Amino acid sequence: MAGEPRIALFIDGANLYATSKQLGFDMDYRRLLKEFQGRGNLIRAFYFTTLVESEEYTSIRPLVDWLDYNGYRVITKAAKEFTDATGRRRVKGNMDIELAIEMLELAPHLDHIYLFSGDGDFRPLVEAVQRKGVKVSVVSTINTNPPMVADDLRRQCDEFVELATLMPKVGRDPSERAARTPAAGNPGLERRYGIRQGDEPPEG
Repeated sequence: MAGEPRIALFIDGANLYATSKQLGFDMDYRRLLKEFQGRGNLIRAFYFTTLVESEEYTSIRPLVDWLDYNGYRVITKAAKEFTDATGRRRVKGNMDIELAIEMLELAPHLDHIYLFSGDGDFRPLVEAVQRKGVKVSVVSTINTNPPMVADDLRRQCDEFVELATLMPKVGRDPSERAARTPAAGNPGLERRYGIRQGDEPPEG
């Protein structure tokens, strides 16, 4: 791998999920990893997400466990629950600080960072990493109305990667999805996350 750019992925889980849904496709995280392993020396692939601890089963938990066993570094924290003025239960939480810390710490060891998020709050982070000599590509979409990427983030990055153009390489194959049965106990897991039957992590 000598001479290959040292790259890392920083995935804002909630943002990527919402973006792929807006584009109408399901992300296959196995194919996503393989695609970027082919672009250089992949040092790390981070996935950031919040979890609702009060819920014994949450739909994101099987994905988090699978990613942990299949080449991703998963960073989680508990989401905060509260009741709003109308009496409705709300969940609040983001991973901006955690993502920023990991990126700034790893930046000196990287040549190229791919940020999977359209959140404009990351613009100063991208600028800070660029000052360290690291190229930053933002992966999101402008093919929705409104676009899922903030204009100032898109202007700041070195390269904007349209997620829709990656769809053939990192999306779920509809024919494969139809030919398989979702794993027992995890309805919709294969459909939503590209986790195939028999891929679930071992218990314990």
